[in-house]
Amino acid sequence: MAVRSRKWMILVATIWIQAFTGTNFDFSSYSSTLKSVLGISQLQLNYLSVASDMGKAFGWCSGVFLMYFPLWVVMFMAAFFGFFGYALQWLVIKQVISLPYFLVFLLCLIAGCSITWFNTVCFVLCIRNFPSNRALALSLTISFNGVSAALYTLIANAINPKDDTLYLFLNALVPLLASCLALIPIIRQRPLQLSTYTINQDPFIFIVLNVLAVITGLYLLLLNSLSSETLRARTLLLGALILLFRPLCLPGIVCDRNWGFRTNSSLVDLSDPELHTELIEKDQSNSLNIEPFSAINKEGLFEKVMEKGRLTMLGEEHPARLLVCRWDFWLYYVAYFCGGTIGLIYSNNLGQITQSLGYNSKISAVVTLYSSFSFFGRLFSAAPDFLLGKVNFARTGWLAVALVPTPIAFFLLAVSGSEVVLHASTAMIGLSSGFVFSAAVSITSELFGPNSAGINHNILITNIPIGSLLYGLLAALVYDSNVTSSVDKNVLQEAIVCMGRDCYMQTFICWGCISLLGLISSFLLFLRTRPAYDDHETNRN
Repeated sequence: MAVRSRKWMILVATIWIQAFTGTNFDFSSYSSTLKSVLGISQLQLNYLSVASDMGKAFGWCSGVFLMYFPLWVVMFMAAFFGFFGYALQWLVIKQVISLPYFLVFLLCLIAGCSITWFNTVCFVLCIRNFPSNRALALSLTISFNGVSAALYTLIANAINPKDDTLYLFLNALVPLLASCLALIPIIRQRPLQLSTYTINQDPFIFIVLNVLAVITGLYLLLLNSLSSETLRARTLLLGALILLFRPLCLPGIVCDRNWGFRTNSSLVDLSDPELHTELIEKDQSNSLNIEPFSAINKEGLFEKVMEKGRLTMLGEEHPARLLVCRWDFWLYYVAYFCGGTIGLIYSNNLGQITQSLGYNSKISAVVTLYSSFSFFGRLFSAAPDFLLGKVNFARTGWLAVALVPTPIAFFLLAVSGSEVVLHASTAMIGLSSGFVFSAAVSITSELFGPNSAGINHNILITNIPIGSLLYGLLAALVYDSNVTSSVDKNVLQEAIVCMGRDCYMQTFICWGCISLLGLISSFLLFLRTRPAYDDHETNRN
């Protein structure tokens, strides 16, 4: 019983880490001030955002360190990277010290590394402690990374609502404090002891934890706009912290009391590779029955493309060399690159987008809106696991559906600059990209093997720094080109600010077309992997 309770303590500690370490989501809250202090162009500001995202390319280093050091050591290394990178940036933005642009770029890179290292620690904790329900654990914990911007806005408003530089100070200090808070349950972690009772009871606890998570998200979304006053912000912050600590009560109650509650065993994937030493081989007769393309004339080009190199079963291990030779991986890569990553770059530019449309006082509210809906998108990524056995729909199909709102949102932004459209489009993009970020870990594990998921996922997210560079470069060039008009030009201290819809209209059109490509790629991935998912479901039943 104590071991069962301890694993839930670790899950709650993982939630705290994720909730307070999504420091890249509040970049828009202080980017305009940073741009002004450094006296740089929008293109140079974009390179700082790229540097932060480039840190994700070094996520594999954390996996290497985990081979030689305990989890808590890697966690505090991540906290140190963030403290060092953000604290020096805070001193720069407060004009206490002066650093050349190149060193600020390096600080952003170091700070970006910390985010990926924290994520790796959380992934490992979830996989080790919930081998039979790792998808539920991952989607729940990753979702809380989406509320970081809302929490940081509350904390900043509780201290001084008019000081944008506080975000950098909080980015440096809060993750370190969260690491200290999570240290005890991580150190006391013991080898997992699986039993039928815990496997059957886990899904019910996950349902309750997801309900609490939805309440937390709604609380931050609906009440964050009321935090402009210091006293009110402190009250709301206290309520948010109570909600974050509330899950501590649930695992103890459920584990200490035998309610005799029987959960639906369909929530537990009994064919999980972690529970079985070998995968069920495909039965040729079954594959003939469920193969959707077997009855189609394969002479056509489309049919040949759909058949060539297609995955025949889920969970098969793919080392890096085999992974990059898979067509399915590159369709997946393009879907992520043109779908989820473009939403992240949109969030990085939210400060300038909102400012250019004339809603400078609404920047924090718009950033919070994106953060909150990103949280709900991440939370919704658990839907395939909760509906397992009830709805037979491939997880790659869910991915395709989740990417539908993104192009719609960008085209809406291109045709209208109203505040309503800005809020609605931001919510849609946040919901879509949040789903992709959370679901990607489970999809990578299912398609290319759970044991190789750590390395393969780090290969997948190399698209983030590439997208940050290309999409951000496009936005910055369009932004700076529209500053040349004297009508649309405003000088804010030493930085030039573009005002008007033209600053981002062409960018929104291009981003909309690119996200359509991501949607098409995800749909092709769904068609190619659907037989493998159908066969997996047949064998599981």
